[in-house]
Amino acid sequence: MSDAASTHEPAMDQSGSMPGIGNRKLGMWLFLASEILFFTGLIGMFLAYRGRPGGTDFLAHLDIPLTSLNTFWLLASSFTVVMSIAAVQSGQQNLLKVWLLATIILGTTFVSIQAYEYSRFGTEGFGLATNAATGAFFVLTGFHGMHVIIGVLWCVGVLNRALRGGFSQNNYLGVELFGLYWHFVDVVWIILFTVIYLLR
Repeated sequence: MSDAASTHEPAMDQSGSMPGIGNRKLGMWLFLASEILFFTGLIGMFLAYRGRPGGTDFLAHLDIPLTSLNTFWLLASSFTVVMSIAAVQSGQQNLLKVWLLATIILGTTFVSIQAYEYSRFGTEGFGLATNAATGAFFVLTGFHGMHVIIGVLWCVGVLNRALRGGFSQNNYLGVELFGLYWHFVDVVWIILFTVIYLLR
């Protein structure tokens, strides 16, 4: 009974936490809410600058097919995270490790393709200081890329704990918290992909 309680972190009347939400999970939701504010501001900055001189030229160099493929890899990683949680909930420890490793590979692939895209922009004469539009693009996508890197490193930590038998059917909150963060990062990218690459 105590294991289940620690896993799902039921509300504690004396703690001040919201009913049905444990302190750690509530903390994660509050953190993600603050991140929404940051990304909202950065998206607004990009929309304000994209129409300024040089913005149209830069947007014409965006590789939509490549970024669409990259978006697919990131969305696929959300599926692997869901499967990792399902695996630990059903007591399938080996599958948990496989799905976490797959998430790491997909997340690393996304960041690698983004780095390649940055490199290509550099050879084409577009950089952070080229104009307001490119500056807003690099800050916005770079901020998101940093979140993906953090997520990959976090997943490595979760996998390391899984390899040491740190999770069970009654104790998998660490996987859930990582999953919340990863899904947030994926949802944000869907918005960024739409705003930056699809809306003209």
